[in-house]
Amino acid sequence: MAIFSPVRLKLARQRRGLTLTRLAEESGVSLRSLTNYENNATEQPSDESLRKLAEALDVSPEYFHRHDVEPVPVEAVSFRKLSKTSATKRDAVLSSATLALELFDVIDRHFKLPDSGIPTYDKFSPAQAAEMVRQVWGLGDKPIPNMVHLLEAKGVRVVSLAHDYNDIDAFCFFRDSVPYMFVNTTKSGERQRFDVAHELGHLVLHDERDMTPKDSREREAEANAFAAAFLLPGTGLHTQMMWSASIQKIFAAKKHWKVSAMAMTHRLHELEMLNDWQYRSTVVSLSKAGYRSSEPDGMIPESSQLLRKVLFGPKGVSLSRAAEELAVSSRDLSALLQGLVPVAA
Repeated sequence: MAIFSPVRLKLARQRRGLTLTRLAEESGVSLRSLTNYENNATEQPSDESLRKLAEALDVSPEYFHRHDVEPVPVEAVSFRKLSKTSATKRDAVLSSATLALELFDVIDRHFKLPDSGIPTYDKFSPAQAAEMVRQVWGLGDKPIPNMVHLLEAKGVRVVSLAHDYNDIDAFCFFRDSVPYMFVNTTKSGERQRFDVAHELGHLVLHDERDMTPKDSREREAEANAFAAAFLLPGTGLHTQMMWSASIQKIFAAKKHWKVSAMAMTHRLHELEMLNDWQYRSTVVSLSKAGYRSSEPDGMIPESSQLLRKVLFGPKGVSLSRAAEELAVSSRDLSALLQGLVPVAA
């Protein structure tokens, strides 16, 4: 008889954002039995209970008999605003992240993906680390054409956050020395690029150390500083003669560097290329024009070359095949691709 996995029941439940009580109501399996199943008690679900649970959680009954998987722990994740994220929402996102690990396990069996090329510069300032990464990767001081493509080439597995949780920012973590990054693809292209650079900052500066709420503010500030320096190198902006830049020049430059107008303004002020008065007046003007909360003339968000090739190319795994192998619905896998692979539902 196949062994039932309590871990998988909990992951499937959390992925749906359900409490045990709510799952009992939706499945018709008693709360007492569900509690025993998840707590690895001796009670094993009957075939009928497994069928009901599978239907309620939108998985195949075989899902509960697959090998155990190690869930992604919250301590490993670079969650922004960690203390403000509800436990239910946090657990749903982390259980989806665990499913993404399994999806890449399937992909890894069919394709040789790039090895991790993320350097560790945890002894350096964010600006120094950003400059060193640019140097090691041969990027010079020019705009980066596509951040997602760049990181995929460096071994980062880039996945989309489910749009049900679009109020959560991007996050990243290492698993077995492989970097994973989850991106909020509902944002403008410029803000998405900054998020990707921000998470790269975590990978470079903070390596595989556990995240804790007490030091999250400092780490977020460091990752922001890294992202600004990585996307907007000082030497490049000096070459562009951006001192005392007008709003018109900022608009032109932000399109060239593929960043938001606000990010460009903050970076120029940080480099003392805008004085305090120029900075404040520019921020006020941009805010009035709607650039604080959005990017009215924004770029098209970046997509994934790697996922398109390995899942939808002529020799691809195919989403339905991967879903069948993982005993989950294609809908759950599609949620990991939204905005990164245009043909994904």
